[in-house]
Amino acid sequence: MKSIFKKTISSIIEWQARLILKKYRPKIIAVTGSVGKTSTKDAIFSVMSQFFHVRKSEKSFNSDIGIPLTIMGCPNAWYDPILWLKNIIAGFSALLFHVYYPEWLVLEVGADRPNDIKNVTKWLKPDVVVLTAFAKVPVHIEFFKNRDAVIREKKYLADALKHDGTLVVNGDDDDVMKIKDGSKNTSIVYGKSGMADLVASDEQIYYENGKPAGMTFKVKYENNIVPIVIKGSLGMQNIYASLAALAVGLSQQVNLVKAGEALLEHETPKGRMRIIPGARDSVIIDDTYNSSPVAAASALSTLKDIKTKGKKIAILGDMMELGKHSIEEHYETGKLAAASCDVLATVGIRSRKMAEGALDAGFDDAHIMQFDDWAEAIQSAQEFAQKGNVILVKGSQSMRMEKIVEALMAEPEKAGELLVRQDGEWKKK
Repeated sequence: MKSIFKKTISSIIEWQARLILKKYRPKIIAVTGSVGKTSTKDAIFSVMSQFFHVRKSEKSFNSDIGIPLTIMGCPNAWYDPILWLKNIIAGFSALLFHVYYPEWLVLEVGADRPNDIKNVTKWLKPDVVVLTAFAKVPVHIEFFKNRDAVIREKKYLADALKHDGTLVVNGDDDDVMKIKDGSKNTSIVYGKSGMADLVASDEQIYYENGKPAGMTFKVKYENNIVPIVIKGSLGMQNIYASLAALAVGLSQQVNLVKAGEALLEHETPKGRMRIIPGARDSVIIDDTYNSSPVAAASALSTLKDIKTKGKKIAILGDMMELGKHSIEEHYETGKLAAASCDVLATVGIRSRKMAEGALDAGFDDAHIMQFDDWAEAIQSAQEFAQKGNVILVKGSQSMRMEKIVEALMAEPEKAGELLVRQDGEWKKK
């Protein structure tokens, strides 16, 4: 029944979204890739909204329902028929009357199954397409034949780009560059390589009162060098997201210095390497939105680089939707953890392979803890919140690792405003 309801709603709002695009003709920035889509989308919004009237996908609205909802400017009503009726009425209202509609839409476009993006591009024609990166073991691969099939699906978005549109690509990803080389569109390349148009360098963590507070780096474009500051979050994904945002700004003749200043006000997405004060003067690195091998590797690398007088603790949950790669990738992540933290806590059956990988890499068995789920982990995890300790918490969304973060927070009453999955539907699960 729910499947029929979803298909009916999807058909109605897609039809409305198509008509709204025809009526208001906004310019469209579409973001896809295997990793970093939401961070990139939010950074683009932070830059572009300083110069244009812009709307972005909320949270990770990137599906056959999420994209039309963003175009309509409506929230997800989940399985509430009354709220869906309100959304549909709002859609008709935008069509029958003239509303103040955005000049630009920043849309995140994902693919869980074959033809997801292909079907969207039958009616969505972007002015700018941003390709983030393709992980060697991409997430959401369970329903695809192989990794190449995932990349082909994402390529449909680049192929849908308007003839005078701009392709913004991550120059540090070989597969992304192959798509760029096969495109006839104007392109802007970003990355850490000197061959990119926008090049990031000199990245480092900055500290306040002895605790990590954010990161800084420099961006070189032609003969200009601009310093960038990201507050309240860590990790390479912030650098790539910022570079993509600056590149999109440049494609629309936005001044690079002013675009960099806009990023000072950028609030990074919840659950993506966000720095949160922990109980008893500890620090939490909240990376609980989701997890994949490449994202886990990046998070652990950042944890390794943090300077602290206390212990570095990694609480890592299962990584889902890896298909046949699951055992190997959990094992390899455990080996990386062994070189990055002082204490490793795994959460979930799959993550037992992380513990095995860490042990085989020479990690002390006495510093490994294993739990079946978040509820079992919470009591022991609370003991990690000690002065000077830095605690990384990460896992796929179904592992509900944000519940562990909430238990560790100095001010758990702020969970609703700081953590992911705090709305009513998630709370019921």
